Amino acid sequence: MKTPAARKTILITGCTRGLGRALTEYFIGEGARVVGCGRSADALADLEARFDGEHGFAEVDVSNDADVREFARWTLAEFGAPDLLINNAAAIAPNAPLWQVAPADVERVLDVNVRGTINVIRAFTPAMIALGRGVIVNFSSGWGRSTSPEVATYCASKWAIEGLTQALAQELPKGLAAIAVNPGIIDTEMLRSCFGEGAAHYPDPAEWVKSAGPFLLKLAAKDNGRSLNVPGAATE
Repeated sequence: MKTPAARKTILITGCTRGLGRALTEYFIGEGARVVGCGRSADALADLEARFDGEHGFAEVDVSNDADVREFARWTLAEFGAPDLLINNAAAIAPNAPLWQVAPADVERVLDVNVRGTINVIRAFTPAMIALGRGVIVNFSSGWGRSTSPEVATYCASKWAIEGLTQALAQELPKGLAAIAVNPGIIDTEMLRSCFGEGAAHYPDPAEWVKSAGPFLLKLAAKDNGRSLNVPGAATE
C-alpha cells in the first residue's frame, strides 16, 4: 500500500546518529528516497551498505559553504530538489556558565547550528522554488523558546533558528513552507552531554520517530511560518 512518504525525496542533515539516523531509517522504510549527510565516514559507509543505490549519503560539514554547495550540486543532479528538507545537524557545548565556555565551543555551536542551517537553505531553496513546492523544516528546541543556565550558546543558536525560520517563511513564494519544529526531549548522545544519566528518563530516537515521522510527512505549505512541537514528545 502506498504510504505518505512514497516517491518523496527527503534530505536530512546530520543523518548518521540520533534523530537524523532514526528519521533516515524510518523514511526509507516508508518508501521515501532519502539523501543524507553527516560527518562520520564509518556511519555513512554503514548506511550505504544497508540501503541500495536509490538513496544517497555524503560526508559534509554543513558549516562549510563550499562543502554544502558541492553536496547540493551532486544531490540535485542525482536526485532532484527535495520535497522535504530537514535541517537536523546540531552541536552543543559542554555545560558551563557562558563566560567559561571555550571560544572553540562557541564557534562550533554557532557554526553548525546557525551557519550550517543557513548554508543548506541557501544551497537548496532555489531548486525547490523552481520545482514550485517543498517543505523546509528547521529543528529548533525547547531551548529555542525558553532558556536554562549553562546552555546559553545553544539557546542563542536555537532562538536564531526560530527567527530565521520566521523571516524565511515571509520570503518564500506560494507552494513552499519554512517551519521551525521542536523535536522534544529525546535520549540522545547530545542530551546525555547535558542531562547525564537523567537522559534515560526520556524516549530514545527509535521510540520518538514513531510519532515524529508521520508528523513531519504531514507538514505542507499551509504550515508556512509556524513554530510547532512534535506531538506527544516530552517538552520539559
